Amino acid sequence: MGILWFILIFISLTHHGDAHGPDSCNHEGGLCRVGNCVSGEYLVGYCFEPIILCCKSLSPTTAKS
Repeated sequence: MGILWFILIFISLTHHGDAHGPDSCNHEGGLCRVGNCVSGEYLVGYCFEPIILCCKSLSPTTAKS
């Protein structure tokens, strides 16, 4: 089963589609997640379509000083 996930992730990395990549996701304040966004987050795009999602927190983060 682990090999299947590896193959699917590899295919998603080579498939460009509407994916913007992890750099774009991180720049917009999101995190790349496999499968689903966690509670308190919403989907803003894809790091690598269709498996790796770009999720952003519902509440704004506070700036560190």
